Amino acid sequence: MPPKIDLRAELAVGRNAFHPGRVRQITAWIADQPRRVPSLIELMWDDDAGVASRAADVLERITHRPSPAVLRAVSSYKEEMIGLLPDARFPKLRWNLALVLPRLTLTIPECRRVAAVLQSWLDDSSSIVKTMALHGMADLTRQNPDSAGDVQDLLRMAGRSGTPAMRARSRILLKAMEKRGGKVQNRASLHMFD
Repeated sequence: MPPKIDLRAELAVGRNAFHPGRVRQITAWIADQPRRVPSLIELMWDDDAGVASRAADVLERITHRPSPAVLRAVSSYKEEMIGLLPDARFPKLRWNLALVLPRLTLTIPECRRVAAVLQSWLDDSSSIVKTMALHGMADLTRQNPDSAGDVQDLLRMAGRSGTPAMRARSRILLKAMEKRGGKVQNRASLHMFD
């Protein structure tokens, strides 16, 4: 992508909010230019579901295996993203935030705030939002090990009575947590969007 682009216009490309549009190209561009991260994060508040959702998708991808510069840029907006979490209304925005926030260094109170919202999403109408909320809560146990027992209980329940996606992901996460003594296995091995 050329250095001068209209990021919002690029993110608006797509048939609907779930269409990937130009996410792959924008991900590569933002990963190479971390100074563009603030503009990307700002677009998660956009009223257009496609723009906000694809901005969150790009953010999730660049934080999957971030460079130090990208991680610093994203981390500087941690509080704003935690604030967005309870107000996030688009499913794709929700599930990407559920994956991104546990990747940042959080305090125990921040972990609890994030986990409380994620737990409320277990009643969401979207199976993938529920599934990624479970994944996010499991990831948070790496920073807040005291929550591991409660999260394991949630995973056991979801593994028995959740949607098919929740059951499958719960089994994977539970096995990883038990193997690590309550800590979630390296997120790269659990990532579903590689």
